[in-house]
Amino acid sequence: MPDSKITIEEFNALSIEKLPFAELMGFQVEDIGYGAARMRLPVGARHLRPGGTVAGPALMGLADATMYAVVLGMIGPVELAVTTNLTCNFLRRPSVADVVAEGRILKLGKRLAVGEVSLYSEGDPEPVAHVTATYSIPPGADGREAVAP
Repeated sequence: MPDSKITIEEFNALSIEKLPFAELMGFQVEDIGYGAARMRLPVGARHLRPGGTVAGPALMGLADATMYAVVLGMIGPVELAVTTNLTCNFLRRPSVADVVAEGRILKLGKRLAVGEVSLYSEGDPEPVAHVTATYSIPPGADGREAVAP
């Protein structure tokens, strides 16, 4: 399998510059490979909702950021690759613990990438949520079409 087309350091720099939400939420990249990525959300009080559980938007944000890392691992630092669909199935209540996201590509085409992300409470092998996502890849990202200035 080919190497990732973006390093963790490059992804973090892109996130800080272009996606301040990821830094605000505290997402941490643990691994980016070619078509796979692993990220973590260190859960704190700001991520909780009434009832003492991790808020759904925090889980979905982590899944989306993980899928972005999966896609960029295959196409490189293309900042205009964007989410066109994200479906989240909440499977069970997460523990008040770090949430780990493991993403992988299902299909990469010229203009669309489809993948899935499983979310786990740290230390628990059963997923708390399962996400499928589709990303739009801008023309020119694969070097076959010109990108408008």
